[in-house]
Amino acid sequence: MKTFYSPRNNPRVIIIQKLYEKFFNNENNIDFPKHRFRKFIKDIVSGTIERNEILIEELDKNLGDKFDYNKLDKLFQVILKSATYELLYKPNVSIKIIIKEYLDASNFFLNDSQTKYLNALLDNIAKKIRLTNG
Repeated sequence: MKTFYSPRNNPRVIIIQKLYEKFFNNENNIDFPKHRFRKFIKDIVSGTIERNEILIEELDKNLGDKFDYNKLDKLFQVILKSATYELLYKPNVSIKIIIKEYLDASNFFLNDSQTKYLNALLDNIAKKIRLTNG
């Protein structure tokens, strides 16, 4: 049975929205409304923004020659960056949880075939990052 969260309550949906605003709408003033995971949300958003260049390098390195990060859909870019941030800088969170949470969040933005593609990308990146950094 699939657990349903409203987008308003899903921390990773909020993370994706905040990062999209920052990277693609040039939103400089990111506010973090009251939320039970506010500290977590703020940590992931801030960390992803601060390490943007490192994350893009990691993605380019781990996606392989077939993929051009800059040609990916903007939403994919945001999801991949924030998930990669968690994979790199939150080693106490399991790969399965990170991937599951981002796939659940992506259901608010993407169709099923896009989510399957995202799953394959995240799985591939996660294995390479945790293998080399773990």
